[in-house]
Amino acid sequence: MSDEKVLTKENAEQFLVDEFSVDLTGFTAIEDDAAAVLSKHDGALHLYGLLTLSDAAAESLSKHQCDLNFDSLSSLSDAAAESLSKHQGDLNFDSLSSLSDAAAESLSKHQGY
Repeated sequence: MSDEKVLTKENAEQFLVDEFSVDLTGFTAIEDDAAAVLSKHDGALHLYGLLTLSDAAAESLSKHQCDLNFDSLSSLSDAAAESLSKHQGDLNFDSLSSLSDAAAESLSKHQGY
C-alpha cells in the first residue's frame, strides 16, 4: 500500500478557483500538468509535502511569480535545479540534503527576492 498522494491537474484547477478548497501541503507528488496549472497562481505556493519533483514540473513552477516552498524535498536533479534557478520569487527548501555540484551551482545563480 502506497502513501503517495498525487496532486492532479484537477486539484490544481480547483485550487485556482478557490485556494481554500484544496490543501496543497498534503500532497507528496505532483503531476506535470498540475504544476503547469499552479504556475499561474497569484500567491505563494506551499508545496510542503512534495517528496519528488520532475524536471517538467520544476520547469513549469519556475515560471510562477511568487514564493515557492518545498519543505520535504530532499534532492533535486540538475535539470530541476537549473529551471528553478530562473524563478523570480523566493525559493525555500527546508529538507534539501542531496545536491550535485552542478545543481548547487545552478541554484547559487538564483536572483529571486
